[in-house]
Amino acid sequence: MRKIFLLFVLCSIGFNAWAQRQVAGRVLDSQLRQPLVGASVGILNTGAGTITDEGGRFTLTVPSETDSLVVSMIGYQMRSVKLPRTERDITILLQTTNALLAEVKVTGYETNRPLMETAGAIGVLQARDINRFNTTTLVPALNMVPGVRMEERATASYRLSIRGSSLRAPFGVRNVKLYLNEIPLVEANGTIPLNLLDAATIGRMEVIKGPAGSTYGAGTGGTVLLETLRAPAGETSTEVGAMVGSFGLRRYNATVATGSDKASFLVRYTKQQLEGYRQQSAMDRDVLLISGQLYPSDKQTFSFHGYYSDLYYELPGALTREQYAANPRQARQLNIDQNASLNLNGVNIGLNHKYDFSPQVSNSTSVFGVFSFLNHPFTNDYERNTNQAFGGRTKTTYKAVIGGVGTRFMLGGEWQRSFVNSRHYQNIKGISGKLNFDDEVTLEQGFVFAQAEADLPKNFIFTLGASLNDMQYRLDRVTGPGQTNIMENRRQFDPQFSPRVGLVKVFSPQLAAHGSISSGFSPPTDAEIRPSDASFNTSLNPEQGVNYEVGLRGNLFNEKFTFDLTGFQFQLNETIVSRATSTGVVVFNNAGATDQKGVEAAVSYNIIQAPTLPVSLLKAWSTYAYSHFRFQDYQRDDQDYSGNELTGTPPHVLTAGLDAESRLGFYLNITGNYTSRLPLNDANTVYADEFVLLGARAGFKRKLSQHWQTEIYGGVDNVLDETYSLGNDLNGFGNRYFQAAPGRNYYTGLQVKYLFWAR
Repeated sequence: MRKIFLLFVLCSIGFNAWAQRQVAGRVLDSQLRQPLVGASVGILNTGAGTITDEGGRFTLTVPSETDSLVVSMIGYQMRSVKLPRTERDITILLQTTNALLAEVKVTGYETNRPLMETAGAIGVLQARDINRFNTTTLVPALNMVPGVRMEERATASYRLSIRGSSLRAPFGVRNVKLYLNEIPLVEANGTIPLNLLDAATIGRMEVIKGPAGSTYGAGTGGTVLLETLRAPAGETSTEVGAMVGSFGLRRYNATVATGSDKASFLVRYTKQQLEGYRQQSAMDRDVLLISGQLYPSDKQTFSFHGYYSDLYYELPGALTREQYAANPRQARQLNIDQNASLNLNGVNIGLNHKYDFSPQVSNSTSVFGVFSFLNHPFTNDYERNTNQAFGGRTKTTYKAVIGGVGTRFMLGGEWQRSFVNSRHYQNIKGISGKLNFDDEVTLEQGFVFAQAEADLPKNFIFTLGASLNDMQYRLDRVTGPGQTNIMENRRQFDPQFSPRVGLVKVFSPQLAAHGSISSGFSPPTDAEIRPSDASFNTSLNPEQGVNYEVGLRGNLFNEKFTFDLTGFQFQLNETIVSRATSTGVVVFNNAGATDQKGVEAAVSYNIIQAPTLPVSLLKAWSTYAYSHFRFQDYQRDDQDYSGNELTGTPPHVLTAGLDAESRLGFYLNITGNYTSRLPLNDANTVYADEFVLLGARAGFKRKLSQHWQTEIYGGVDNVLDETYSLGNDLNGFGNRYFQAAPGRNYYTGLQVKYLFWAR
């Protein structure tokens, strides 16, 4: 009898062991591909489960008949995952919802930490923030971030300022570093043409305000990290859409995407045309994005993108106050006569490889190439530019526990070489005439950087980093007036050291404080060194500055109310300012120093956030920026502008919004913006008036069947029909300062998506 009992026990043990199996894997953010710590992984219809560790990993014993797991985390969509039949690790990707502040992950400063644990003022925008507007431009989305001001001087002619950093740029963006999918996004002439990007192709943005020299090198204004759209995991689809609107707006797009746990690919084409609010302000743009990610194993990731843009837009020119008041839709007659416009073809190619050698050591390496051709009839001349740039970036990270303290060390570098062939001709009513001069500009710049982080006792997080930056350029005038030999100019800037130190104190999951001190420098661009009057400004020095910052982040009322407050003081030396010569050519010089103090705030309140209720989301939010920016030591000729307000920066900007979504698929987004008056010249004798903008977008998004999804939407911008100038010509020649923005305008569109398969 005893033998029979022992045999029964052994058989039971063997049966139970056979009836169970172990499942292991990782849970990652679908956009960032970063591990999610504390995600719940459970067995369907049971209370059994586990949570992920610091690497996003989990191990779970499941019954043999279990074919799926349920994975969830606050701020992410719950997902049911089919288990593979073979014994292998699985990767589970979660997509964000209306994430709370405590769950927002940032990649800024290379920390990959929650925003609550990051020392620095960072604004994070998701695809849903961009889609609150009509997606023809990034302007309204970026202007949601306090301290950020994006302007549109003419249709598709953008300037981006972070805390007053680059409003004095003649075109494009300077003094701000931009990265697209972790790859530097820059033209060979040193500026960044944001007009090449289509807003709807961007799935995520992070804005780092102030110098971030410890990891991103030169730049006193800040850094913007852009991520293109990615195909959702477990889905193959195609999507088409169309939009029409006021002032001749026509926009069409087509997308093909496929995604799995091992790979994702996306191809998107967009065509956008606009007749324009003003005379001489039409535009036509074609954009093609090809991107992909490969995940051959848990250890490595390959990603790539190819971005092509073909852009044409007209330049109406700035108006005097009298012209602006009489008819803001008119263009400057000289711009019409000279057919002032811009043709730009650009290609941006990038490849990135990440490899985890072990849980402690990892590396990320990128290579990139930028190629563009500019054909630009302007009022003073006709310019043809050929640009090419290439380079790379690499960083290695090492994690360790030293003396019981978790630490993270990073070492890396970035380098690029660019070449510009710039030819300037006479402009004869939009046709190139006699060659005035032919320049070749070669620029090499690079930096090495290092950073260390430590998780100290009492929930303190300490960061120390620095970069060492080097830059040199060579200017060769091949052809010039009365010139027989090649004129050569060289400039080697002294290596610049840019340190940063930051400290975070996490009091609780509901409250954290941070402080930092950082320095940076911003070298002059090709357009500043070599203005269109044929001169070489080789004496122009880089801007240099130090930023002091403190902030408080947290949430109240069971995480329904979130807040993010920051105060800063930025001391900038050798500030580069612009002025117009007697012939209307914009030239640049160093203007002593500026003192920039400010306060930034962002608050939001989730009145309703319940997917099962008829109204699933009702959210109110607001951002505010106060800027007390002054020239500290600035004298030009016999004029002393010390103490004057910094040109082009409004002291007060307030933005507020209301978002509502229903379970049936209806949604409504309302946005209001107040901008106070701002000085248009260094003497502070001319100001742009304050204005209030109000806009709204409403739509219906619905899954019609297993395969079909649709979205119908419409919106209105500038509801109050304000007359305002969004992109001003600062220190404009002939008192021409004002670039009128569109009055009240409407748009409507339709998106249709077909799912070939999804899980």
